[in-house]
Amino acid sequence: MRAVWDTNVFGVLAVYQAMLPLLRETPNARIVNVSSGVGSLTTNSDPAFAYRSIFGPVYPASKTALNALTVAMAIELEPEGIRGLRRLPGIHKTNLNGYAGTETVEEGAREAVRVALLGPCTPTGTFTRWENQTIPW
Repeated sequence: MRAVWDTNVFGVLAVYQAMLPLLRETPNARIVNVSSGVGSLTTNSDPAFAYRSIFGPVYPASKTALNALTVAMAIELEPEGIRGLRRLPGIHKTNLNGYAGTETVEEGAREAVRVALLGPCTPTGTFTRWENQTIPW
């Protein structure tokens, strides 16, 4: 559990804190954190959610914490015009799922790049997948 949280939560916080001075100097700066639908408290509260049975204190809860951390970043930086966004990559062929995902890593990266390049009127504190499809908290 500690290793996963060190990566998905505390590691993200450390990078955020280290990069904050550069973000503040960069026009149209963005923070794009990669989350997971299994971290959504709303979907996990629904008995019909297909992945509800895997919700637990390790990976899913770390993504819930990451979502909360990203909202905190978005709120902190909103007055400065820096946007904090989360996006869900989908089920990609990675070591996490034994390379059994339905999409390539490149397909997952495409949406992260698209979100990072959105203009200054982009909403902050959003949780999206594929072309702005909103995911519930």
